[in-house]
Amino acid sequence: MSKALIVIDVQNDFCPGGALAVPEGDQIVPAINAMMGDFDAVILTQDWHPKGHSSFASSHPGQAPMSLINMDYGPQVLWPDHCIQGSQGAAFHDALNTTQADLIIRKGYNPAIDSYSAFFENDQNTPTGLEGYLRTRSITDLTMVGLATDFCVNFSAQDATKLGFSVTVQMDNCRAIDFDNSLAAAKTAMLNAGITLAE
Repeated sequence: MSKALIVIDVQNDFCPGGALAVPEGDQIVPAINAMMGDFDAVILTQDWHPKGHSSFASSHPGQAPMSLINMDYGPQVLWPDHCIQGSQGAAFHDALNTTQADLIIRKGYNPAIDSYSAFFENDQNTPTGLEGYLRTRSITDLTMVGLATDFCVNFSAQDATKLGFSVTVQMDNCRAIDFDNSLAAAKTAMLNAGITLAE
């Protein structure tokens, strides 16, 4: 049995002062670093949007950030511009130990589709390639940490479970946006999917 730590989107724009700051997002970094040595593999995900991405409110005249629209693939929250490729906001938090990473997987770079999950874009069909990497490493057990609990961590955990991986979300090493009761909904969905929520 092989275990991987999946560190979701610990990037400057999701930390205090960033374009889409998650409250206390920076406070989980030391604990995440301390966990890395306990796993056979460490994988970091990185939100990596081109300018003018279709998930940005600024790409939809008259729409405000955090409003909801329907895209070809389903409902989409419109976000403030964030994690633009090559920007300081898209960079990992300075304190995150990136040298421990076996793999960095970038997502959200397709301008027409957002990508919350580390495994699939939001069309639930286009893969990121992470599943194949984990299979070839014979990794079966995943522990997820990072930002944000109710969006990218939640979607990644649910997709991993659907793919047959055993999944634990280390809740104390995640932080949530908690938009419109999204944290409670995410917890319920993860528990219903058979995901272990550890504190």
